[in-house]
Amino acid sequence: MPEDMLDGLYPDHLQVLMRRADRVLEKSGFDALVVHAGSALTQFLDDQDYPYKVNPHFKAWVPITNNARSILIYVPGNKPKVLFHQPDDFWHKRAPFPEGAWTAAVDLQALPRVSEASTHWAKLGRAAFIGPPGEFDAVDVNSLNPAPVLNLLHYDRAIKTAYELECLRRASRLGALGHRAARAAFLAGESEFTANLRYLEACQMREEDLPYNNILAYNENAATLHYQNLDRVTPQPLRSFLIDAGAQFRGYASDITRTYAAAHGVFADLVTAVDAAQKALCEEIVVGRDFREVHLTAHRLLGDVLHRIKLIDVAGQEALELGLTSVFFPHGIGHLLGLQVHDVGGVMSNAAGDVRRRPDGHPYLRLTRILEPGVVVTVEPGVYFIDSLLARAQADARRAHIDWTLVEALRPCGGVRIEDDVATGVNGPENLTRDAFVAACAS
Repeated sequence: MPEDMLDGLYPDHLQVLMRRADRVLEKSGFDALVVHAGSALTQFLDDQDYPYKVNPHFKAWVPITNNARSILIYVPGNKPKVLFHQPDDFWHKRAPFPEGAWTAAVDLQALPRVSEASTHWAKLGRAAFIGPPGEFDAVDVNSLNPAPVLNLLHYDRAIKTAYELECLRRASRLGALGHRAARAAFLAGESEFTANLRYLEACQMREEDLPYNNILAYNENAATLHYQNLDRVTPQPLRSFLIDAGAQFRGYASDITRTYAAAHGVFADLVTAVDAAQKALCEEIVVGRDFREVHLTAHRLLGDVLHRIKLIDVAGQEALELGLTSVFFPHGIGHLLGLQVHDVGGVMSNAAGDVRRRPDGHPYLRLTRILEPGVVVTVEPGVYFIDSLLARAQADARRAHIDWTLVEALRPCGGVRIEDDVATGVNGPENLTRDAFVAACAS
């Protein structure tokens, strides 16, 4: 889709946000919505800032992700007003004033001094202020991030507009380019650190532009779910590569994981089997499906995988009931995706903020809702060889069902995870990730 067609989707997206805001303000008794983009946080005992991350509530309205201290004001019946911060600053390059077709849909004004911002809402009645604490001076505490307002906004955010879906597709395409480059680095024997550099180069991004810190894990490092290091030296022998890495487009994230084996063998077979199970789970991302059931189905399918490679001696439902699958698959099957990687509202049962319970024994599931049209989720089954979880299993009745010789053979490979971003489309699931890899291969 050309850029002008994407911009053509933006006015309808904005109208959806305005209708949602109208309903939120009416129900909560507020007259206006004031959303702060946030500021960069300064490091302790230093004059340097941490990398700036925009308030997701701000970038939902406008594709401005790199200009701290900007503010959006919405009053029902009016165009959203955007106060674009443009200070007189000779230390840093000032962000250029936004251009492009999308700007016609908002009232865009320069804000030279933050101290002048409050004059824009002083006469708007009772305003709800959304943003990091400390950004608004002299604001009634009951008007700052009020729960009734946030709950409604968070619940609705799960349903994506056509504009948002296209942004998410583009984020997936950028991520796929990075994944291809990092895989090539792995196959060439380059280090985790170098593979990450190749990823960034392919995406044309800095690390602070990414939606989360990339996970590039060789060998047993893949057993750490959120592995945070990047070794400069390639391990010998090089057995496996797990990469969990995304990208952003106009503030919308992709979240993609792939695992590769360095050679044929039982670990390569495990990767293939988890990939097949993951594809089957993606087909369950349909309107009306309870995501809790998708999670439990993942445990049954992975139980079958573990049984098929003879890692455990029971399959499917029995492996789930005995707690065997949780030894190797301790996290949830997925989460909402959008303006944030782990997007908000995943365990809400309604717009009032009530919680929809997780299945017993599965505390790390981030999404428990019934899937609706336009929802985007991740689907990420995995099998890992985590020392602490294996030690617990070895100390209880589960030890009798596990082939510990095979565990020791696979432990040096760390683990497997396959993750796609999937939307509940009109005609069934739309796999944004696999479509993106096809497009990357064709480019």
